Amino acid sequence: MRNFRILLAKPGLDGHDRGVKVIAAALRDAGFEVIYTGLRQTSEQVVAAAIQEDVDAVGLSILSGAHMTLFPMVLEGLRKNGADHILLFGGGIIADSEIQTLKDMGISEIFTPGASTQDIVDYLNRVLPTIKKDEKII
Repeated sequence: MRNFRILLAKPGLDGHDRGVKVIAAALRDAGFEVIYTGLRQTSEQVVAAAIQEDVDAVGLSILSGAHMTLFPMVLEGLRKNGADHILLFGGGIIADSEIQTLKDMGISEIFTPGASTQDIVDYLNRVLPTIKKDEKII
């Protein structure tokens, strides 16, 4: 099995990154190649990094409440740039009532507080091997 490349990003003005760093370490320890873009990334920066790094998935961590704006902006950027084969997932402080809306847009999975790092590892290990590099998934 090949090593999957995951880009983790903190889009927007959210300044709290302890959680995403824990997730990055857990994914790395599980055998994924992890690129973390750091704090306060624009959606354009996230998309550009995902394409440049040739990642299999992008994980967004959003705690600021701007998820209904930032997730669609990254999603649209990936689509416009021909990177709709990249799996987009994420997490943060997101109301249960908004999770299905995000999934209907094309976000593959949402992890909310209380999800374990093993939940995220298991999800990616289950889903990523089923995606072909040239397959449009978003």
